[in-house]
Amino acid sequence: MARLTQAIKNLTRLTSLSTRVLADTPFQGTAFVQRPPSYTVPAFQVSAGVAGYFGGGWSGANESNIDKIAFVVDTKTTISATLTSARNEMAGMANSAVAGYFGAGDFGANIADNVDKITFPADTKTTLSATIATVRYSMRGFANSAVAGYFGGGQGPGRRDDIFKIAFPADTMTTLSATLSAGVFMHGGMANSGVAGYFGGGNTTVNISGIDKITFPADTKTTLTPTLTAGTARMAAFANSSVAGYFSGGITTVNIDTTDKITFSADTKTTISAQLTSARRLLAGMAHSGVAGYIGGGFDGTNYLSGIDKITFPADSKTTLTPTLTSARESASGFADSGVL
Repeated sequence: MARLTQAIKNLTRLTSLSTRVLADTPFQGTAFVQRPPSYTVPAFQVSAGVAGYFGGGWSGANESNIDKIAFVVDTKTTISATLTSARNEMAGMANSAVAGYFGAGDFGANIADNVDKITFPADTKTTLSATIATVRYSMRGFANSAVAGYFGGGQGPGRRDDIFKIAFPADTMTTLSATLSAGVFMHGGMANSGVAGYFGGGNTTVNISGIDKITFPADTKTTLTPTLTAGTARMAAFANSSVAGYFSGGITTVNIDTTDKITFSADTKTTISAQLTSARRLLAGMAHSGVAGYIGGGFDGTNYLSGIDKITFPADSKTTLTPTLTSARESASGFADSGVL
């Protein structure tokens, strides 16, 4: 009986000690709890499906193909869907994680007013029932992802200052009451999604350096105090949403290899130290927001180009991809699926 009484006391002390240890060190205590046999560790998800697209352009003839750059490893494929017609100088923008849009453009004998839509991730093509109010080329675009996309300016006939808005997901089109500061074409377009879009540079009758800002959701227009380093047309533009937008390459009085950066917090302008592989105009741009911007194709004054330069954020360092566009070309257009912005 005495032995039983002592055993009970010892068990009580052990239980009390175990309780204190678990209370004092809960992580170590719970670490020994066995998971049920049915437990499965959730897989780590990587946004491997996001990609950028370069469509159309001029290679000595109008192009209808669309090249796709898969962002994780920067590999290139050409999707099976093609543009409704081979053409160059389209506007591009994307409702990221949903679809990208190529608007209007020049296909030789005629100028287009239609908008092709590439739906992610299957990369199927449809053509919107809504069309641009007048046929034109050299518009530029940007998007307030999940809300609406915008196409502004262009040529046809004459330089245009109007801005069209495509409301997602119904893809209905309206014309803004706000207009660009001047009728312009061959400018650049990029956006800080959720905040504002920017149209910069281009040609009125001369190359200009001004930057117009369309603030969401009221779609009011202001003109920035800082300007591009010089009056520039035929450049590429892209954005690291919530951080900065970039206007890259183009032509002033000569082809250039520099990139101006607009920091969104205060809309200040700097010129990054990295330069493009070659001075060129008529490039296309798009960006994997938060990661890098891509500049594809162009014309160096002698040759059409197929190379793709990559500007990695936030250091803004430049590398050149091993894969190239399917053919050397100028006047292609770009947009990107960066996932949900």
